[in-house]
Amino acid sequence: MVDGVALGPLALAEAYGIPSDLPLAPEEWEAAAQARLEPRAFDYIAGGAGSESTMRANRAAFERWRLRPAMLAGNLERTLATSVLGTRSSAPLMLAPVGVLSAAHAEADLAAARAAAAAGVPMVVSSAGARSMEEIAQAMGDAPRWFQLYWVRDREVVASFVHRAEAAGYQAIVLTVDTLQLAWRDRDLRNRYLPFLQGEGIAQFSSDPVFRSRLSTPPEEDPAGAGAAMVAMFANLALSWADLAWLRERTRLPLLAKGILRADDARRVLDAGFDGVIVSNHGGRQVDGAVAALDALAEVRDALGERAVVLMDSGIRRGGDVIKALALGADAVLVGRPYVYGLAVAGQAGVERVLRILAAEVDLTLALIGASSTAELDRSWLTQRP
Repeated sequence: MVDGVALGPLALAEAYGIPSDLPLAPEEWEAAAQARLEPRAFDYIAGGAGSESTMRANRAAFERWRLRPAMLAGNLERTLATSVLGTRSSAPLMLAPVGVLSAAHAEADLAAARAAAAAGVPMVVSSAGARSMEEIAQAMGDAPRWFQLYWVRDREVVASFVHRAEAAGYQAIVLTVDTLQLAWRDRDLRNRYLPFLQGEGIAQFSSDPVFRSRLSTPPEEDPAGAGAAMVAMFANLALSWADLAWLRERTRLPLLAKGILRADDARRVLDAGFDGVIVSNHGGRQVDGAVAALDALAEVRDALGERAVVLMDSGIRRGGDVIKALALGADAVLVGRPYVYGLAVAGQAGVERVLRILAAEVDLTLALIGASSTAELDRSWLTQRP
């Protein structure tokens, strides 16, 4: 926060600790990442399902909703810090679970984890991580972290992941329900790129004793074979609502379901004993032509009421986007591609810079619309453009 003093743009950037040697705008980070990465790695990160219309819909939804500033609010002091299910954050942000971060940077999940810890922002660690959950936990120290779970067909592997996450100090489990099968992604098919088959993004599996027991050759000797085994057990379209009770029985940690876009599904999640939902269309990577996550957010919040935990991701790029999501009912948002582009450009420093810029934009937008805290945001701060 900048002590309420009116500053010019350059002084503002310095006050928020944002030097000029790295990009500022999201599209600049993306362009810099594209220039640095090999094309198929960039396409894997940047691409979406099919025609990528869902990715475009995510951004269009944020454009439709407009802020309604209130003047002379006396909001010299502002509060960004929040807590979700007992997990504290310096801002209403979390790092979304993103697999195969090794495609962006050699230090992969470890660099992102250190950046999150430095910023005081929780990280949701991916089941498709390039480093094991234990290594990531060690890199984060006491910093807050959640673990994202893909429910593969081998339930003993699923249970092992959950128990390992508990032992490593993760504070919640996020079950992704929208990726029981990988989508049709033109870019990856054109590039013939599925990194798991090269042994990338399988660290949670290759470090797991139950998964290792399924292999005839250790992953260290045959990473491609381990990747193929992981892919073979990944698809799980038979999973149903009735199965969620089994997961609830496996852990005392808070459980959230990620990938919810409908009110009826949101109610089923809570009926299954889960603690919250994440409204998400996987950043447009799963269903081509799906509803924008922001457009589904109000429906889900209305269905669950004010006390339920509702988070949101997909399409977040700037501080104003965060404000709009909070006003429509999110308790906090998850940020995906922006931090991955920061990772690609400058490793840990890049992720830290992206988070600092986002938090600064949230704070400055709060100041300019007349709010003192993200907690006071509701739909009265918004209007929808036809």
